[in-house]
Amino acid sequence: MSTHLFAACGQKDDSAVEPSPQSAASDRSEQEIALTTEIPREHREGTPQPIKMHNLEKVATDAPVLIVPKETALLSAGKNVTGSDDFPIIGELSYITDGDKEAGEGYFVELLDGLQWVQIDLDKAARIGAVWIWHYHLEARAYHDVIVQLSNDPEFKEGVTTIFNNDYDNSARTGKGSDRPYVETRFGKLIDAKNTEARYVRLYSNGNTSGDMNHYIEVEVFGIVR
Repeated sequence: MSTHLFAACGQKDDSAVEPSPQSAASDRSEQEIALTTEIPREHREGTPQPIKMHNLEKVATDAPVLIVPKETALLSAGKNVTGSDDFPIIGELSYITDGDKEAGEGYFVELLDGLQWVQIDLDKAARIGAVWIWHYHLEARAYHDVIVQLSNDPEFKEGVTTIFNNDYDNSARTGKGSDRPYVETRFGKLIDAKNTEARYVRLYSNGNTSGDMNHYIEVEVFGIVR
């Protein structure tokens, strides 16, 4: 859960009454909301494959919860997506921000094997509060080297903030990460971006426990435009 600090500027007025802890907590609660989104229906196919990964998270059985400022809005809908694979094997990069999170064919984009990335341009810098990801939920699987970065530099050479990284052995060469691998479900993966200012969101993956290819159904970026 995110926390937020509120401070007053200027000289201290000795006659002012200090707010009680209860009052301060109430003020914060009125300025924050639980982030929600549309969760797709359950749709599984095929025989489940064994998932052998160290330190795997417990499989999600409900939608994750993150508290964000009440002004937070979906910023990524319909925004332009580029990637390391210009010609996906299946689907189009535009699927990633089209708002459709269903699991079957026609709803996901498949990229080449090996380390691949996709990048969302929000058109302008914003305070990014959360990134919500659906790679593929037609079957239970976990993706390797999931890395999510934010920056105002479209080349991601300067001012890069990493908000998630489960590349434990630095095979993607962006630095070792300590986040845990997770199993794909219809609830997606919700990542706290801690109100980081950025225009671009870049997401990496490096195949999965069922195959070498990389997939995305939807990525939602939530935040506040300055």
